[in-house]
Amino acid sequence: MNEIKCPRCGEIFAIDESGYNDLLRSVKNEEFERELASRVELTLAEKNLELSKIQSEMDAMKREGEKDLKLALADKEREIAELKSEAKLKEASRELEIKAALEEKEKKINDLLAEKKATALEQKLSEDALKNEHALLLKQKDDEIQYYKDLKARMSTKMLGETLEQHCETEFNRLRSTGFRNAYFEKDNDAKTGSKGDYIFREFSDDGVEFISIMFEMKNEADATATKKKNEDFLKELDKDRREKGCEYAVLVSLLESDSELYNTGIVDMSHRYEKTYVIRPQFFIPIITLLRNAAYNTLEYKKEAALIKNQNIDVSNFEEELINFQTGFARNFDLASRKFSDAIEEIDKTIKLLEKIKDNLTGSEKNLRIANDKAQDLSIKKLTKGNPTMQAKFAALKSEN
Repeated sequence: MNEIKCPRCGEIFAIDESGYNDLLRSVKNEEFERELASRVELTLAEKNLELSKIQSEMDAMKREGEKDLKLALADKEREIAELKSEAKLKEASRELEIKAALEEKEKKINDLLAEKKATALEQKLSEDALKNEHALLLKQKDDEIQYYKDLKARMSTKMLGETLEQHCETEFNRLRSTGFRNAYFEKDNDAKTGSKGDYIFREFSDDGVEFISIMFEMKNEADATATKKKNEDFLKELDKDRREKGCEYAVLVSLLESDSELYNTGIVDMSHRYEKTYVIRPQFFIPIITLLRNAAYNTLEYKKEAALIKNQNIDVSNFEEELINFQTGFARNFDLASRKFSDAIEEIDKTIKLLEKIKDNLTGSEKNLRIANDKAQDLSIKKLTKGNPTMQAKFAALKSEN
């Protein structure tokens, strides 16, 4: 028997071993449950603290991102205002320059009209000299045409084409160092798109701005060829090559249709068939480059301004791209934080389930121990010797001896 003293009244109770054990187990179970509840509350408090920190960091990131975005937008708006102001100043300056140029032109016209009467005789003499010079040039060109006809009669078709290309390349190289210092004139070796022209001409300003580009195709044909080709047979492919290689003009240097008065008169504009396309004889190779180049040179300033505006548009596009990248990154970080929050909640749920499972296992273990103890307490010699005469006789003899 065990005695227990009441902590309040001081009375002493006597209880048997079984009741004492039940009371002891009850006290242990209450302490375990209090400790389990305390640990669960502590775990939940720690998780709530972590969630509060994550939410604070997310709010700080959001405020910082909005602040940077507002500053960037303000800078861009200020730059746009400055550019607009500069554009207005340039426009006013250009109008003043045009006005001054017109006044100067009017003055020159008046001067020329005043001098016209005095130069009438000189002009007549000059015209006569030009007629003589023109007649001499025509004779030289006729001789040159005859030379090419004789040359074609002595050469194969492949050699004819190569000779025409060499002629154009030689003519250009003679003037490259003096007249085309910033020009590029090379064979077109890029056949990625399935076809290519013969030569590409590009010229740049001193500060690297391209202001003219020409795709050249050279075609020749022997007089003895059975199937005669026409110049128009090659214009479609030439126009395709011009567009694919990013050239502004296309020029066919041709000795085909040698008897055609149309092509023998000089530079033939084929823009009614294909945009910015010309057909010329070899003697007009340098003149066509010069004419197109001079015409394009007048637009150089506008192309520089267009390049500047293009760069400005690229800057704006880059800003928009950076803004989109920031928004995408912020959304990704927000998504990651949200997923971590969900994972934390899920881990808390798993912990609670694990603790409940441990509690159930401990409760089941305590129940089995109690049953085992009850069985041990209920054990007696009488039960052990039941149905065993030998053991009953021995215990009876031992009892009689005692």
